[in-house]
Amino acid sequence: MNTTLPVLTGIGSVTPYGPQAGLISAEPLEPSVITAWPTPGLRRAFLVEPFRPASIVPGLKTRRLDRLSAWALVASSLALRDAGIDLSQMDRSRIAVFFATGFGCVELTEAFYQSAATNGWAGTDPITFPETLSNAPASHVALFHDLRGPNVTVSSKSFAAESALLQAASLLRHGQADMAIVLAGDTLTQAVYEWYEAAHRLSPACFCNEPMSAAGGFIPGEGVVAMVLEPAGRPAASHYAVLSAGRWATGGDAQASIRELLGDAHLDFTICSGNGAPCATTSLTGSGHNLVGETAIIPALPVAAGMGEAGGLLHLLLALSKRPGHGEALLLGTSAHGGYAALRLELS
Repeated sequence: MNTTLPVLTGIGSVTPYGPQAGLISAEPLEPSVITAWPTPGLRRAFLVEPFRPASIVPGLKTRRLDRLSAWALVASSLALRDAGIDLSQMDRSRIAVFFATGFGCVELTEAFYQSAATNGWAGTDPITFPETLSNAPASHVALFHDLRGPNVTVSSKSFAAESALLQAASLLRHGQADMAIVLAGDTLTQAVYEWYEAAHRLSPACFCNEPMSAAGGFIPGEGVVAMVLEPAGRPAASHYAVLSAGRWATGGDAQASIRELLGDAHLDFTICSGNGAPCATTSLTGSGHNLVGETAIIPALPVAAGMGEAGGLLHLLLALSKRPGHGEALLLGTSAHGGYAALRLELS
């Protein structure tokens, strides 16, 4: 194994599967009926069941935080635990945090603007405002773990999670950090759900107890996944995968670029992600097999496809959970406008 390549050594997650360290039991999930806010009839989504963050991470205080920040703290702590990292033995000024999100702390943003609409700007809570910023979760992760390295929040169209992984890997390969915690996530609120519904983006399965429909659309979801990246070689460190290459672009000849990225690699499977649009059916690939030959293609899974722009890490986690072992894989996130992010992975 090339010791200069970034290695994925730890995983933590807060998803509809619950808060977990490491790989998860990736059985198919049914969406839950929404009860957190009133709906005009049955509405369903892939929701995170309520839990006490302090029961997972002792001493964690999240009373004033958006759920996204609280989940990021839990997921990052679980990922560090899974990797067997002792931060007291590391130079914390050399540890980076990357966070990918589509909507950011939309829960408190929504509450802040509703307060302004009801009470006027003078009647809003100034303590709430800083928690509405999209980079708040990454900041809380750095503060809680006392990490003083680069801190980056990514919200690129349709493949934010894959972009965050690429940027973190580049930082490590160029020696600008000794370790990176990469997170991706979004929460689901009433306003977001109602926007999806008004835009006619939802699956018919959102409105009944029937299975996913072939009629199109997706079921919204929420959650946060965290992954620890570090150079190979730490004693006693196990790893899930090596990020051997990657690239992204907002246009151009994506197929030619990805084929060049793959070189003569013999892929075992391709992980397709995207918000409700499996990559094998987007304009990028036309037919996934035209790009990756006879390689098995794992389409965007319902529980991850609706998780905003941040579902890429959950797709990767689910794929690793279903197909652990050796081999090579491609993680591919695409947009409807021809942009993409692709990462070549050597699985351990």
